[in-house]
Amino acid sequence: MLIEEEIKEISNTIDKELKDVLKNKTGYQNIIFESINYSLFTGGKRLRPILLLKSFEMFNKNHKNAIPFALAIEMIHTYSLIHDDLPAMDDDDFRRGKLTNHKVYGEAMAILSGDGLLNLAFETMLHHTLENSTTIEEYKKNIRAMEEIAKYSGIYGMVGGQVVDLMSNDIQMDEEKLLFMYENKTAALIQASLVSGAILGGATDLEIENIREYGYNLGLAYQIKDDILDEKEDREVGKLTYATYLGLKAAEEEINRLSQKATKYLMELRNRDTKFFEELTEFLIHRSY
Repeated sequence: MLIEEEIKEISNTIDKELKDVLKNKTGYQNIIFESINYSLFTGGKRLRPILLLKSFEMFNKNHKNAIPFALAIEMIHTYSLIHDDLPAMDDDDFRRGKLTNHKVYGEAMAILSGDGLLNLAFETMLHHTLENSTTIEEYKKNIRAMEEIAKYSGIYGMVGGQVVDLMSNDIQMDEEKLLFMYENKTAALIQASLVSGAILGGATDLEIENIREYGYNLGLAYQIKDDILDEKEDREVGKLTYATYLGLKAAEEEINRLSQKATKYLMELRNRDTKFFEELTEFLIHRSY
């Protein structure tokens, strides 16, 4: 199966499971269900939940018990996009060709929808853990995976990266601060997906750390590739990115260095089927959209 086809197939599964979570939800707060669904289904790539499930599959073929965690990762990612688009943050009117959440439902509802998604992510993981952990070892794996997701989503991860992004116009930015922002705002949730998937699948501590390093390098390469794709537009509006700061040539060289380093960590996963991630790395760094 071609990697694009496999990505599409898993994405469809994730969409179905996400729809089931909020299916038939009604009440006086019905507007928030509409708002959440609006942002959850705007044509996202579902990259992070795909990473989680495929990471799990390297160590355990039946990924059924990992699905709640994959859904939670997508909820957290979507909440971050809703909040990023707000006037107090990036102040965007459109995302993926559609009006942003606050343009449709208002700023207050957009804030609440983001808050609701973040909380629902942990409700989803905790409910699964409490209802389906059949051994103390399984319970510990679930809790450990949740801790990784919480850490990478918070002030020492994604939120911390957003803080530096917001401050970028007021502080002296340099390559070190740019990379810190990318490590936390983008790479962190990619690492969370890969690491939690490996933990849930039963990887050893050494395998988990190799997956962590793979995710770190992949996440940086992924973000810098985004910078290259958006370089002209970003330069016109004066947005500071790796590509606008150091130039396209330096950005391309850094992507190649990071992708090679990511692949090196994949090769450390002895006797594991890493083909999907090898192909995914190439696919992501050479994408044209």
